[in-house]
Amino acid sequence: MLPLAAGERNARRQPLQSGIRNLVDRRVLREYILNSRSSVVAASATVLVTLAATFAMTSAVSNDRHLSRDQIRELMSDAQSEGRTGFARKTQTVDVRPAEPGEVIVTTIAGEGKETQSKPAESGDWVARNRCEPTGNEEYLVKSDTFDERYAVAEHQRSDAGDGWIPAKPLGRSLRYVILRESDGEFTFDAPWGESMVARPGDAIVQDPDKPDDIYRVAAESFRCTYEVVQAPATAE
Repeated sequence: MLPLAAGERNARRQPLQSGIRNLVDRRVLREYILNSRSSVVAASATVLVTLAATFAMTSAVSNDRHLSRDQIRELMSDAQSEGRTGFARKTQTVDVRPAEPGEVIVTTIAGEGKETQSKPAESGDWVARNRCEPTGNEEYLVKSDTFDERYAVAEHQRSDAGDGWIPAKPLGRSLRYVILRESDGEFTFDAPWGESMVARPGDAIVQDPDKPDDIYRVAAESFRCTYEVVQAPATAE
């Protein structure tokens, strides 16, 4: 066989080289498209995550509703005029101990978190602890000038828990109450002791009829555990 001329060799190589280039070009193009698609998907996912976070932040802000003392009084007044208030009294025994001057009592509801906190305790104040397992037996501060109006202490007894607390029996004063509806939503309001208090649908908002400014929240489970309804609301809602 005679050797091929240089021009003929080049002519035969060109289709092979062209085919290889085309194959390489197609592979490069395919990888480029795939990478581009991945970049688009990743970018889209990033945008969606950002939008979701922005929406969540916006929703949280929109649900952050706070009522002043005047507004919470108005809520009670409106509920009363609509026949949605009743009367209830606290009947479940609580455990109490003398408060340490300066201590702050944070009221925490199990499964819910912080409800409110007290101002620093003063000499003569008491710490009360509910006997209500569903709420985690929450604690709260009772001022000295109202404690004797609300509780009778059995000095000779000790708590069943054996932790030095003293049982105290509520004196059963009737308080006006309203159960918050879903339409009332979740909000915070200024409690009588000057701190913010959270309230949610299903909770009871109670008010001392003799002290219209004495309005506070009782968590739904705590109301069921520790209160007795004396007079139900005139309307179901």
